[in-house]
Amino acid sequence: MEKKRVLLFYPPGPMYQRGEDRCQQNIDDASAEAIRACNDLGYAAAILLKKGYDVKLRDYMTQRDKMEDLHHDMEEYKPDLIMMSITNTTIYGDLEIINELKAKYNPVTVIKGALFYDPEQEMMDMLDLSSVDYIIGGETDFAIGEIADYALKGEGNIEDALSILYKVEDGSFKRTVFHEWAGDLDSRPFPARHLMNNGLYKRPDTDEPMATIQTARGCPSACVFCLTPIISGKCVRFRSPQNVLDEMLECYEVHNIKTFFFKADTFTIDPKWVKEMCELIINSKMHGDIAFTANSRVNPLSKETLQLMKEAGCFMVAFGFESGSDEMLKTLKKGTTVEMNLRAARWCHEVGIPFWGFYVIGFPWENREHILATKKLIMESDPDFIEVKMALPFYGTPLYDACKEFDLLTASPMGSDFFHSAMSGTKYLSQDEVEKLRRNILLSFYLRPKYIFKKMAECITKPGVFINYCKYGIKLVVNLFK
Repeated sequence: MEKKRVLLFYPPGPMYQRGEDRCQQNIDDASAEAIRACNDLGYAAAILLKKGYDVKLRDYMTQRDKMEDLHHDMEEYKPDLIMMSITNTTIYGDLEIINELKAKYNPVTVIKGALFYDPEQEMMDMLDLSSVDYIIGGETDFAIGEIADYALKGEGNIEDALSILYKVEDGSFKRTVFHEWAGDLDSRPFPARHLMNNGLYKRPDTDEPMATIQTARGCPSACVFCLTPIISGKCVRFRSPQNVLDEMLECYEVHNIKTFFFKADTFTIDPKWVKEMCELIINSKMHGDIAFTANSRVNPLSKETLQLMKEAGCFMVAFGFESGSDEMLKTLKKGTTVEMNLRAARWCHEVGIPFWGFYVIGFPWENREHILATKKLIMESDPDFIEVKMALPFYGTPLYDACKEFDLLTASPMGSDFFHSAMSGTKYLSQDEVEKLRRNILLSFYLRPKYIFKKMAECITKPGVFINYCKYGIKLVVNLFK
């Protein structure tokens, strides 16, 4: 019997971090972020290949392909099932594409995205889901195999798939179990990188291929703006360090990838896990020939952990500092303080690890003084790179509830992103004032002569890095004034 065919894809269109359930960053309008590998598709492909399906994976978005390329593949490959990764911002355009493909080729249609994690019916009613058969609201690799077996082979029980919605005869959607998560991450096959165009996903400064490796899922924090604890749970589920190292070795030996982004919302939350992971890298044949970056919280964190990470090859740490106001950090339930933010920055400077600071302004409770405190934190901590986003009230978060309570929503958060808000501003500032403060912070930081000369000095022997810095600098200024 001929194998059933499955097409997994990011659609043509603007650049978004479609594989991220937490942020789904707008890459085109960001100051200096690069697109990450399509691991959500890679994991799905690996699961389906293991089950015996014929799989094609395409990232039309990052390849800057057109709809004609997608139609060409639909006509030539003739998939029985298609799965598209969607985002909160692109949902309307994504559904138009699904409608078009369903009408012309009639495959089984699956969409996945954080937007659909146990969604309110009110939100579902706002969308044209008439051409969608299955919706994955949770972790793709724990659902796509069950969906394919049920839809294409009539095998299994669709109720066994975690965190999905499936269409029934009357056109409505029925939900399976949400708020339950499978625990054994080591049982997951590695993303099918032989189907991915790995050269598309690059380290921003050097343009070297960079693989994304998910080391853990879940976050115990309760930040009012974040979807991660909702989608992946509050219990952190770690992969074993050896399992992570094995994936790194596959990337290194098979795909010649030597730079890694360790994807985890809480990479440093367990010092013992980090120590074991770094020691494995240090004692491996890759040590000295690979580099990695990771997100980290400022609490828990120690200087010793940062030193060990640097020894293992860490070239950058990213911190979600969020705010320079203790009052705001408490309101956001961040679980950190300004002093913790400054301490983490000080340790990075002392250890010699460059760090990226992420900040969010425009929360409903913020006034000008709160935002200026964030600017003060940025200047005092002196990160290597920063991104300042505007608050985005995702459905299902306490932030969304607060925006509704204070009547600050001008439109549905769907279709909005961190640079094009659905909010009218804060209780004290208009959205125009928030945007001007953001512009002022970014320009004040990046256009400092001290900063410019420092970055130029770092690039004296690295002309390629200097060119990339210039490109991102031009992009920043254009985005701020367009």
